[in-house]
Amino acid sequence: QVQLVESGGGLVQAGGSLRLSCAASGIIFSINTMAWYRQAPGKQREMVATSAKSGSTYYVNSVKDRFTITRDNTKNTMTLQMNSLKPEDTAVYYCNTWPELNGYWGQGTQVTVSS
Repeated sequence: QVQLVESGGGLVQAGGSLRLSCAASGIIFSINTMAWYRQAPGKQREMVATSAKSGSTYYVNSVKDRFTITRDNTKNTMTLQMNSLKPEDTAVYYCNTWPELNGYWGQGTQVTVSS
């Protein structure tokens, strides 16, 4: 089955940390670049970090130096380590390829950061 399953979200105080996990099917993970996305209420979904098979990574400025994306190509899994969380990080977080495959969005995992 082709699937993307996110987990690890929760409620955390500002300044705290969370680690999100993504389990993907092999056919999805075989795509060169994977990414984490997030969508806050009333806002469009945005990409926050990408990871290519080569090891190259990219972060948007709002999360750079606070978030770290990693992937395990042998297990078809990916993580997003989030440190120094801010209330503006509150959103539903999703994993997918970059560019995204629109037919394969999972349920996402909710991250709520209290002030």
